[in-house]
Amino acid sequence: MARRLAIAADHAGAALKAAIVARLAEIAPDWSVADLGGDGSDLTDDYPDSSRAVAERMIAGQADRGLLICGSGIGVTIAANKFHGIRASIAHDPASARQGVVHDDMNVLAFGANIISLETALETLTAFLQAEPSSEERYLRRTAKVADIEEEQS
Repeated sequence: MARRLAIAADHAGAALKAAIVARLAEIAPDWSVADLGGDGSDLTDDYPDSSRAVAERMIAGQADRGLLICGSGIGVTIAANKFHGIRASIAHDPASARQGVVHDDMNVLAFGANIISLETALETLTAFLQAEPSSEERYLRRTAKVADIEEEQS
């Protein structure tokens, strides 16, 4: 069974999202994609809406990972992290994306369309999708502490 990636963008991230979606089968053949919108035609395609779409898909168990794109990557990250169980971060290089998953169990990757090139985005997304969270005790302990904080704030 293919793993599932939910992807969305605000108006500023739409062009990069479209380019990534067009190449996703090439870079990640074991992943299916749910394109949840943001085509750049509507300036009211705001980053909180993109983040909500991806987060709700993941919370419902309909996606294994998420990709969010806005102009800087910051807005979508802030909004996504408001959702229980979402661990989103910006990464604009493969090493950070891989480490985010392995060490921190990151499940949503964010890009700044005004910051990253298509080729670097594809390399970074590939690293994110290929990485798996570590089962080492120290990483499990740390991610459990983060989950505890999230529960305390609920």
